[in-house]
Amino acid sequence: MVADYLERLRREGRIVIVGASLAGLRAAETLRAEGFAGSLTLIGDEPYEPYDRPPLSKAVLLGRASARHTELPHRREIDAKWRLGVAATGLDLTAKRVRLADGDEVEYDRLLIATGVRARPWPKEEEARLDGVCVLRTRDDAARLYQRLRSGPRRVVVIGAGFAGSEVASACREKGIPVTVAERAGAPLVGALGGAIGAVAADLQLENGVDLRTRVTVTALEGDAIGRVRAVHLSDESVVEADVVVVSLGSQRNTEWLTGSGLGAGPRGVACDAGCRAFDFRGIVTDDVFVAGDVARSPHALFGYQFLSLEHWGNAVAQAETAAHNMICHGADRRPHLWMPAFWSSQFGVNIKSVGVPPMGEQLMITQGSLAERRFVGVYGHQGRTVAAVTFDNARWLEFYQRQIEQGAPFPVEFPTVDRRPEGRQPVPADFPDPSLPTHGPTVTLSGYSPADRQLVFTPARH
Repeated sequence: MVADYLERLRREGRIVIVGASLAGLRAAETLRAEGFAGSLTLIGDEPYEPYDRPPLSKAVLLGRASARHTELPHRREIDAKWRLGVAATGLDLTAKRVRLADGDEVEYDRLLIATGVRARPWPKEEEARLDGVCVLRTRDDAARLYQRLRSGPRRVVVIGAGFAGSEVASACREKGIPVTVAERAGAPLVGALGGAIGAVAADLQLENGVDLRTRVTVTALEGDAIGRVRAVHLSDESVVEADVVVVSLGSQRNTEWLTGSGLGAGPRGVACDAGCRAFDFRGIVTDDVFVAGDVARSPHALFGYQFLSLEHWGNAVAQAETAAHNMICHGADRRPHLWMPAFWSSQFGVNIKSVGVPPMGEQLMITQGSLAERRFVGVYGHQGRTVAAVTFDNARWLEFYQRQIEQGAPFPVEFPTVDRRPEGRQPVPADFPDPSLPTHGPTVTLSGYSPADRQLVFTPARH
């Protein structure tokens, strides 16, 4: 009798997904595809159904697509209740209720947290409110920035040279707009790919007319008498006049609404096991709360069970599908989330693609092609193992290196290839910045245990 009740609960019951996102939509579709016939509710703080974010910094800024037409296609009918334009503000694990900003509460039997990340704002609020200061994360952000660029600004300043910032700079140059990029590190993309590859990205920006300022920070944004941004002050005491400033300082995980819930949630995300089940603050796994997408911190078997936080499109899809499957199956049928980290970027006419976890790499080998020609494969090694590969306009090798990573292949890479140049015969330092220092725009956060986690003090849930 108990078994029958549990089976009905799995196949019927009430499932709530907080986060009307890529992960939220794909989870909902998977639930229906695998036989869930119960009540399904999706909650999202934006007023739109799930849309695709990668085009926002590429096609939308270039005017090749409209921000309004980035909706994600539905792969199947999900028969869900949508609660859009209202944010979740709290979670009561005991009563199994999600509190909403409009005062309503939504009850669940199982919950999926897929609240993702948001753009990190400029920290000085008065300066952040200046007309012309923008961030880029949402559909509305992209629409506003596109209109700014369309109006023909005299100069754009981009603060932060991670992937998003570099893509914005690329769009500006393609539209003929003067652009200055300010980056605290020594080159673009160093948080994601290291200094050796960052030097290539720096040359690429300079050759495309970007005014690249490295090893500087922005000390102030200056406004005019009517509240429009007019200049950016840098730590080297230089001043750059600009009428559009794009703040691209990475992201913040949307976990504040879980404060006091009892879950293991904080600035690094929501911790979960390999089956996407959330941990509580004591490190004990929950049975009815799951996590997926950018907000999740999960261990990965291929990388020493290091907890990874992945801001990748493919990871969001794969983790959502795994979480949904595990929410409605018997324990013995649950499966782990083992997606191979991968990402891509298009900037200044170059396609950059990667597999694995480059920031784990201590050394780098150029195994195909040449850095000078900006058509190459770089392989990263960690403690004698191949852990990642990045390609510039050479993606045909990625599937091969993915298999190498999965098999724990040795590093340095030993096999000869036809197009290996002399520069690739010996590994060089990958030159990642000190992980304790802030960097802009990493797509992978190695978020294992840190003494800083002690600040995440549990507060008893409010009843």
